[in-house]
Amino acid sequence: MDHSPPHRDWLAGWRAWLKRGAYSGCGRDRWQRPVEVIAALHIRPGACIAEIGCGGGYFAFHLASAAGPQGKVYAVDVDPDLVDDIAARVRRRRVDNIETILAAAAEPHLPAAAIDLVFTSNAYHHLSDRAAYFRRVRSSLTPNGHVAIIDSNGTGWFNKLFGHWTPRAVIENEMHAAGYRLERAPAIVPRQHFLIFALEA
Repeated sequence: MDHSPPHRDWLAGWRAWLKRGAYSGCGRDRWQRPVEVIAALHIRPGACIAEIGCGGGYFAFHLASAAGPQGKVYAVDVDPDLVDDIAARVRRRRVDNIETILAAAAEPHLPAAAIDLVFTSNAYHHLSDRAAYFRRVRSSLTPNGHVAIIDSNGTGWFNKLFGHWTPRAVIENEMHAAGYRLERAPAIVPRQHFLIFALEA
């Protein structure tokens, strides 16, 4: 029997709505340039993608559209409110190729050897022991899999004040330690690093 408060679902939905608004920010499409970002990822129809730290789902639906009906997107986050919110929106929109995963802080719970692209936007700086984290991610990638990282480059007082950014050299060094090599760095989002890594041979 469910003994939870009667308004739990309503409250969770309200919290998720507030969080989604905070993640999306004001005029995000203008500075995030999602169309250009998705194009730069070179996603093939039928691709299997994992978005780690999907937050309010801003990129998840873009990624699902690029992967097409035969593709798959795992929307991964540690926040149950946001994971439930995305799952509800997936059902409402009848999107068949997004599956949500409630992750642990140190483990994204991805399937083994299945992921063509791991994508993360504005979440890298939240991860702890990132080299170890992405070493674990390696087992989920296909042999030609890639990891795309978008993270703030420190532009703006908010990111600097609250530490919501990562220097590019730190990302590159940590990913190299995890067993990846930088393949490309598309110059698309001025406020952020955009780095695409492949597995080391």
